[in-house]
Amino acid sequence: MEASISLIGSTTKPNLSSLISPSSSIVLHPRLPLPALRLKKVSVFPRISHRNRLIRAQCSDGLRPEEDDGFVLEDVPHLTTFLPDLPSYPNPLKESQAYAIVKRTFVSSEDVVAQNIVVQKGSKRGVHFRRAGPRERVYFRSDGVKACIVTCGGLCPGINTVIREIVCGLNNMYGVSNILGIQGGYKGFYSKNTMTLTPKVVNDIHKRGGTFLQTSRGGHDTAKIVDNIQDRGINQVVYIIGGDGTQKGAEKIYQEVERRGLQVAVSGIPKTIDNDIAVIDKSFGFDTAVEEAQRAINAAHVEVESVENGVGIVKLMGRYSGFIAMIATLANRDVDCCLIPESPFYLEGNGGLFEFVEQRLKENSHMVIVIAEGAGQDYVAQSMRASETKDASGNRLLLDVGLWLTQQIKDHFTNVRKMTINMKYIDPTYMIRAIPSNASDNVYCTLLAQSAVHGAMAGYSGFTVGPVNSRHAYIPISRVTEVTNTVKLTDRMWARLLASTNQPSFLTGEGALQNVIDMETQDKIDNMKISSI
Repeated sequence: MEASISLIGSTTKPNLSSLISPSSSIVLHPRLPLPALRLKKVSVFPRISHRNRLIRAQCSDGLRPEEDDGFVLEDVPHLTTFLPDLPSYPNPLKESQAYAIVKRTFVSSEDVVAQNIVVQKGSKRGVHFRRAGPRERVYFRSDGVKACIVTCGGLCPGINTVIREIVCGLNNMYGVSNILGIQGGYKGFYSKNTMTLTPKVVNDIHKRGGTFLQTSRGGHDTAKIVDNIQDRGINQVVYIIGGDGTQKGAEKIYQEVERRGLQVAVSGIPKTIDNDIAVIDKSFGFDTAVEEAQRAINAAHVEVESVENGVGIVKLMGRYSGFIAMIATLANRDVDCCLIPESPFYLEGNGGLFEFVEQRLKENSHMVIVIAEGAGQDYVAQSMRASETKDASGNRLLLDVGLWLTQQIKDHFTNVRKMTINMKYIDPTYMIRAIPSNASDNVYCTLLAQSAVHGAMAGYSGFTVGPVNSRHAYIPISRVTEVTNTVKLTDRMWARLLASTNQPSFLTGEGALQNVIDMETQDKIDNMKISSI
């Protein structure tokens, strides 16, 4: 039998034990004679960074033509890629009492997680990621590790839990005691702000909101950061907790570390309260945000129910993605209309928001609108003739769509419809960001932190962690930053919301239908790219 392996976007020799043949009974093994293998380079798949290792497995024998089952492994970098002589050591978890009763302590190099689990007969196997978890061999001696943790960007419930569990995981599972906290975000690397972290120091920080290490936006200077990493003797960095911009910075740090040939593992932990990180099932803090949003929605409902023609508007987080607004609306059932960035809306005319508000007021004498902060920004900017400005992270500064919509509804019904109307506006944004994570997010943050620790100790670098179809995996950092995760208007979840609120879809407005068609077209193009690998 002859096996063929295709590497996409890599010139390094693959880890053969991770490649699974089309036949479930055949596994490509490290001891397979090299003459039986032929390697070939193929063109780089344009959607994937050249630093990712995309591996496609094929197998053929003399009885049938070569058949490609479409198995693709989007691998993460390993320190041995550029440090081939790096020694490995037995994992200390072998001696751990906690893991003594575990049936399978270590994750096999052949364990992968499928990105798509809903398939049809004859479908390609598609994209897979390495399963997260402890490996049998590690590439750092516990007494030689000097790690650091940094938090960047906006606040989010659960940051302190992640910090705590990284520290406790390194110390309790691997015996690492030299851990630094970089204060004040990326700029803390070169402004000398650090603190020593121990399990005792971080013992109860998960009960607090915010970040124990403080944070900031911007301040990323790759050369200065890596210089500081070298000066401090840090060799297992950099557990970097942050959103899209922060993870892009982590990718640059990894690239510079590789260029300099440093034994430094770089691990990213995705943080975004908006749940707009691609690939992973959800981001930490999201469940807490949805739960806390219920209090604001309930308060708005009580207010408008107690007056005549009461209209309550609740503005929730969601710069580019409306997941919090959508899920909070579905969970509450008292919301009459949900407006998100992905779904254009219009105010006047047949099927417009004004018409729907008037209809609900006639039916119930009150209504509640939930709106994501990024919804209708072009509409607001045009109305207010505002110019676009950005924050230190490069994000567009949003106009207050909640206040704008409150005034628009009030003016329309007071001046045009000549109706008495009572407007109530609630913006709980900073209250939600600042609270500690709930029980569900605490467990999730623990799994993220421990997965990151296992990956770094195993020598992986330039990766981020997260659940893919409920299984934690190691994902190339560039993979989670290439696109923004958004609500798909053509998916069933948005249809469930429309069925729950009975609000108009606003698809009769100018450009709205084309917007949905463009989204569907892009989805088809993405699927074609995946199937063509």
